[in-house]
Amino acid sequence: MVKSRKRKSQAQVEDLQPSKRQELSSPLPNGVHHYQNLEDVPWDIQKYWHQGYSIFSKYDDGIWMTDDAWFGVTHESVAIKIANHVAKAAPQDRAIVVDPFCGVGGNTIALALSGRWKRVYAIERDPATLACARHNADIYGVGDKITWFEGDCFEILGLKQGKENDTPLATLIQRHGVIFASPPWGGPTYTDSDVFDVETMAPYSLTHLYDNFSRISNYVALYLPRSSDVRQIAKKVRNSDQTQVIHYCTRGASRALCVYYGHWGRIP
Repeated sequence: MVKSRKRKSQAQVEDLQPSKRQELSSPLPNGVHHYQNLEDVPWDIQKYWHQGYSIFSKYDDGIWMTDDAWFGVTHESVAIKIANHVAKAAPQDRAIVVDPFCGVGGNTIALALSGRWKRVYAIERDPATLACARHNADIYGVGDKITWFEGDCFEILGLKQGKENDTPLATLIQRHGVIFASPPWGGPTYTDSDVFDVETMAPYSLTHLYDNFSRISNYVALYLPRSSDVRQIAKKVRNSDQTQVIHYCTRGASRALCVYYGHWGRIP
């Protein structure tokens, strides 16, 4: 919201669309946008743009987005709630957190804002999207708390088929880290069914995500569609683990669910 406005309630904030601002002083990177007027917004993302400050409360400060990011970025209030849960449920000897699909930074920023972690590591394969994340983290004042990687997260984490998970970051995670992953869901088609088959997520199925990330950490949290099939989720639970599934809501409606696989403490 612009600084001249009075503080709004959460419901009021979610109804506000970004306000008009002065022109940006320099051209943005290719594929990056900061839409200020509805007429400039592509029709298929206008409903997301209208949600305004529920996505980034500092949107007016110059938040960068790619067009694809509007479909997948976690709403700020949800990202903060999840970040607090991850911080409290992780054992004290876990000092770092990795976001393998950082996108434009919604969850990464919230994790850094929690103040819990010695370091936050963020991975993104698309250069334009990563540029947005780095820029947005600076707007929120946490850019210096995050280490950024550009590339395939499975490659960076040493999880490519046939390779040992012996990269420096993988070793660090094994000893000191937890993983929070908000993977791509394959577009908005997940809403077409009452119960979503998580093995059809594209480009990575639940099995692919769990089998790989659990190789390097006993603390894996996955952010999934709210209609995900809990029977499929339960099949991945090891006998010694007690998996927690939590729905995250805004205004009484579930936005998504988060599955906490492994040795997490009880989510408060």
